[in-house]
Amino acid sequence: MAAPLLHELHPALSQSVRHVALGESPTPVRLLPALSDAAGCPVWLKDDGAFGSGPWGGNKVRKLEWILPEARRRGARTLLTVGGLGTNWGLAAALYGREHGLRTAIALLDQPMDDHVRDQLGRLEQSGATLYRTRTKARTVAAMPWLLMRHSGRRAPYILPAGGSTPVGVLGYVEAALEIARQVGEGVLPRPSHVVTAMGSGGTAAGLALGLRLAGVPTRVVGVPVADQLRLDAATVARLASRAARLLERRGAALVASPPSAADVTVLDGWIGPGYGYPTPEAEAAAALAQESEGLDLDPVYTSKAFAALLAEARSGRFGRGPVLFMQTHGPRP
Repeated sequence: MAAPLLHELHPALSQSVRHVALGESPTPVRLLPALSDAAGCPVWLKDDGAFGSGPWGGNKVRKLEWILPEARRRGARTLLTVGGLGTNWGLAAALYGREHGLRTAIALLDQPMDDHVRDQLGRLEQSGATLYRTRTKARTVAAMPWLLMRHSGRRAPYILPAGGSTPVGVLGYVEAALEIARQVGEGVLPRPSHVVTAMGSGGTAAGLALGLRLAGVPTRVVGVPVADQLRLDAATVARLASRAARLLERRGAALVASPPSAADVTVLDGWIGPGYGYPTPEAEAAAALAQESEGLDLDPVYTSKAFAALLAEARSGRFGRGPVLFMQTHGPRP
């Protein structure tokens, strides 16, 4: 399999920032004609739901390509992380971590129970991960010292925040942004004026913003927050991108471009609804339209809310003439 684009761009990183291939690149891009008509400007899809060679796919797997080697470099045998009852991140960490000799322990916070969450919780229970129902953010924070002690043997666990949005995890979407730049250069994708993604923990948006900056592509990143227990504004995304840039420099990359600032990122608030995991009429309508017109499967927690925001912004004219690129990050497997 070909070397990561990040290693091609900065060869010094091939030894200092390890990578393990968990999916096939590049993920496909395609025009969505019916949804372009509905939006009033060209809408393209980058199908990162197709990313991942194992029993689960999506944007979390891209992050794990960099996180798993880093955990092993640090000598960890267990990943200790947190997520909602229907966490895509936790499931991906458990499944791919197990394939690479790492155990996973997950503190689970409550979220509204529906068929989507119920199915996902069933997958988590079968994944081999050790699950703790800590229920709330406050109880999870209080439980962390005990969880850390419980999973510390001769080697401490590798602690990861929700979504795997660490500077190392961000590199997954630096790589995806470099991939977008190459697809533009090859002519399979017109240069997008905007790229829209759901934001649960900010790592995907931060990686896209940094990677597009490093590639010299002036596409604006638009993040749609779907979680209400984390601070998700443009400044937070920019700080995370800057932390990832500093990591690359410490590991030997000579970055020419400066990392993105808060002014370089757009965050669209107002699409969460009552809270994380709660349905909204706008998201349900967007998901139905995407399914009926393009056969596009959007999940109720992340991508349906992000696509509802995309439609509203495009119809208002705030994306101009586009084209707009939508990141499909939902990656279930049959």
